[in-house]
Amino acid sequence: MKSAFVTVGTTSFDDLVTAVTTPEALQVLQDLGYSKLVLQVGRGTVCPDSVSSATFILEVFRFKNSLAEDVQTADLVISHAGAGSCLEVLEARKPLLVVINDKLMDNHQLELARQLHRDGHLFYCTCKTLVQTLQSMDLSTLKPFPSGQPEKFAAFLDRVMDI
Repeated sequence: MKSAFVTVGTTSFDDLVTAVTTPEALQVLQDLGYSKLVLQVGRGTVCPDSVSSATFILEVFRFKNSLAEDVQTADLVISHAGAGSCLEVLEARKPLLVVINDKLMDNHQLELARQLHRDGHLFYCTCKTLVQTLQSMDLSTLKPFPSGQPEKFAAFLDRVMDI
């Protein structure tokens, strides 16, 4: 059973929740072979009911202590563009579609998503282009995100702090 996981993190991103649960988006996911959608809605006001049919399952929740298991079991993650969420998914080596909240002012999220897309690690879109992007993206073209090297960062900090 292929599953997709959608996360808005600790924020509110009702437009994403609404966009991913439209009949068109749900149909595209099913056409792509997904039979389960797990949806984390955070603090938003839009909170669809969980639904289960013979061909499709929609699970909805607000928060969990950790999303690691949901990320690990997903075949595709659709996420807001928060840096923490993006890095967690990329480090878990999961295909990632980032949805930009274009209502945010001074949108640093767009810069992050653009760069990670240029580097071949993810796809990105807006809520308005979600369905088109789902239909056109080829997950096999994504490159694995390089593993972190905290020891290099620590050495860099030591040099900068002259320790």
